[in-house]
Amino acid sequence: MKWQDGRRKDPKSCREKDNGRFEIIARDGQARLGKLHTLHGILETPCLLPVINPNIRTIEPREMWDRYGIQALITNSYVIWKHDNLKEKALAEGVHSLIDYPGVVMTDSGTFQSYVYGDVEVGVEEIVKFQKDIGVDIATMLDIFTRPDMTYSQVEKAVDETVDRGQISIETAGDVMLNGPIQGGLFPELRVKSSVGMSKLDFSIHPIGGIVPIMEQQKYRDLAKIMLACKSNLAPNRPVHMFGCGHPMLFPMLVAMGADLFDSAAYVLFARDGRLLTPWGTERISDIEEWPILMPAITNYSPAEVRAMDKQERTILLSKYNLEVTLQEMSRCRQAVRDGTIWRLAERRSHEHPALREAFLWIVTNPARSSMDPLILDEISASKETGNERGKWEDNWDWLVHSQYTPRNGGESWGGTDTHHRPHVEMARRRLFARWTSRKSGDVIVFHGASAPWRERVGDLVERIYSHDMEIFVQTPLGLVPWGLEDLNPWAHIEGPEWLWKRKPDYAWMQRELQRLGIYDRKIVSVDISDTEELHNRVFEQLGIEPMDRTPDLKKQGQIIDKLCVLYNVDLQDAIQLCENSTFVMSRTNRIRNLINSEGLHLFSPRLAEGGMSLTVEGARKLHSLRKLATPSNFNENDFSFYAGQGPAWVVVDSDAEPFVNEGRNVMHGFVLACDPWVRPGETVLIVNSEGKLLAIGRSQSTAGELACFNKGIAVKVREGCP
Repeated sequence: MKWQDGRRKDPKSCREKDNGRFEIIARDGQARLGKLHTLHGILETPCLLPVINPNIRTIEPREMWDRYGIQALITNSYVIWKHDNLKEKALAEGVHSLIDYPGVVMTDSGTFQSYVYGDVEVGVEEIVKFQKDIGVDIATMLDIFTRPDMTYSQVEKAVDETVDRGQISIETAGDVMLNGPIQGGLFPELRVKSSVGMSKLDFSIHPIGGIVPIMEQQKYRDLAKIMLACKSNLAPNRPVHMFGCGHPMLFPMLVAMGADLFDSAAYVLFARDGRLLTPWGTERISDIEEWPILMPAITNYSPAEVRAMDKQERTILLSKYNLEVTLQEMSRCRQAVRDGTIWRLAERRSHEHPALREAFLWIVTNPARSSMDPLILDEISASKETGNERGKWEDNWDWLVHSQYTPRNGGESWGGTDTHHRPHVEMARRRLFARWTSRKSGDVIVFHGASAPWRERVGDLVERIYSHDMEIFVQTPLGLVPWGLEDLNPWAHIEGPEWLWKRKPDYAWMQRELQRLGIYDRKIVSVDISDTEELHNRVFEQLGIEPMDRTPDLKKQGQIIDKLCVLYNVDLQDAIQLCENSTFVMSRTNRIRNLINSEGLHLFSPRLAEGGMSLTVEGARKLHSLRKLATPSNFNENDFSFYAGQGPAWVVVDSDAEPFVNEGRNVMHGFVLACDPWVRPGETVLIVNSEGKLLAIGRSQSTAGELACFNKGIAVKVREGCP
C-alpha cells in the first residue's frame, strides 16, 4: 500500500465484472487464503472486520486504515438508520464519508440488536434498501436470531422465516453484495436446513449467526459443531463469516475449518473492562505486572502506569493493544495456511484453554470415530451417504479430511497423540488403506527400532530378501508403511524424540494395521534394526531363510508399483505391466530418478523431497489409455470414495479453454464442465475435453464441489500440455 501526504492511499476498485467474486489463492485443507473483490478494494482473507460504533469511536476508522492497514470494517446500519443526524449524513454523503474510512464497509442489519434489546422497528426490505442507499460494500439482510435456549420448533420457525426473507432481500439489494446469515441454534438438522436453503439463494457471503451467546458461555465445543455442520453444507465459492467472533484464541481452529471473515467489538469491550486479549485467553490489567505480549501501543508504558490512567485514556490504549494482538494472531493464521501448518497451530492453541481443548478433541475424536490409543490411529469409516445434507455433528469429519493434500514437503513435527489426528495424516492413511494391495502371500516382516531413512540401514538387506514370498513393512509412530513407500511423507519425515522409534512391537496393534491393509492370518516377524552390527546374519537366522542374490531391480519396480497404486490410483495389474522390463536412472545417492519403460519412454520420476512421484507427458498418456470409466459428466461433489484402481482423476474443460490448456495454460474456474469425484486439492489430474481427449497434466487446486461452482481463480495449475 503506497502513502500520500502521510496517509495510506485509498484502495483501487476491482474490475466491475469481478465485484462480489471470491477466489482462493492458497489453501491448507479447508483453510484458505482468498480474495474478495469489492468496489473499495480487494479484501484478502481470512481477516478481521473491527466493529465500529458510529456514535462512539474508541479508535477512529481512519486510524485503522492508515496505521493498521485494516482493509474492512463493520458498522451497524440500524444504529445509523435510527439516529436522524447519522441517517441524514449517510444518505447525503455515503457511509464511507460518515465514518471517514476508504476501505470495505460491511453493515449489520439490526438482528443482533433484536437479540439484545428485543424487536427492531425496521422492515426487511427497508433496512436492505437503506444499506444500499448509503453505499455499503456488503449489506446484511434482517434475519431472525436463534438463541441456544430456544426450542426446536422456535428455531425451525426462525430458520424458515429467514430463508423466506432471503429472496426479497436479494432483489432489494440489487448489485450490492449481501450477507445471508445461517441460523439453527444447537440443532444440527436445522443448521443444515438453514445452510442448504440459504446456499440456494444468490447471496455473496454467509455469516454463521447465533454464536455470540455460545462464545460468551465458552461453549466452544458447540461452536465447533455448528461450524462443521454449516460449512460442510454451504456453497464453497462464498466466504464464511463468523458473526461476532473476535477473540484471537478461536481464530486457528475456525480458520482450519474454513472460516474466512471475523468481526467483533471485543477489542473495545474487553478494554473497557480492563481485560487484555491474548492468543491463549484473557487477562486482567489489575492482575499483571508484566505485559503478556509487547505490542506497539504499550511499549512506553508499564501495566501499573496504565492502571493509573483515567478510564477513557486507559480504554483507548488497551483497545489498541487488543486490536494489535488480534491482528497479529490473524496474520499468524494466514502464514500458517501458506506454510501448511494451520492445523498444528490449532493444536497448540487448543492446549491453552480447557474449553477450547474440549472442542478440539471433539473434532478429532467424535463418536463416529474410534478411541485415542496413542499408537493406533482411527479406524477408516465408510462415508455415510446423506445426499447433499451432511448434518449429524459427527458425520462431517470426512468432509474435512478429504480436502487435504498429501504427501507434503517438509518434516512432520511430532505433537504427541494430536499428530495422529491431523487431517492430512489421516488422509494419507486412508489413501494407503484404500489403494495399496499386497503382492505376496507369505510371512510379514516388520522392521522397527530406528527412524528414517531406512534404506541406509537395511536397503541392501531388503534386496536379499525381496525375492522371497514375504511382505516387508516398517513400523512408524503413524502406523505401518509398506517398504515400497519407505520414503513417503508423512511416515518417513517425522521430527520427534528418539524414544518414538524405540517402542516395543505390539502384535495386536500390528494385526489391526495389517487388516486395514487387507492382510489377514499371516505370521508376523518383527526385526529390530536399531543395532546394525551383524544385522544380516541375525535377520536371516530369525527369518529361517537363506539370503538370495541381490535383486535391486525387483525392489525398484516394487517401489514404483506401490507409488503408482497409492499416489496415482492405478490398478495393481496395470501398474505391474507398466513397470515390466523397465530400466532406471539412478541418483548419486542410489535413489531412483527416472523410470524408462521397455519402449524407451520416460514415464515417471520419483520426487526425493517427500517421496512423491512426478508424471511425464508420456506417463500421462499411458495412464490415460488405461481408463476404464466413461468421461465424467458431472461433479458428484459429496462423494468421498477413493475409487481404487481407476487412475488419476479427470477434469473436463469446455471447448473455449481447450486450445489454451493444450498449450500449457492454467485451467481457470468457470471453464470446468465436470470432474471425477476423487479429485483432491494438490493431487495430479489429467485434463481432458468433453470427448475424453487428453489435453494436459496438472495439479488440482480444488475439490469437486469447488470446481462445480467457483467462477474466479485457478482451478488446475497445468504443469505441461499434451499436444
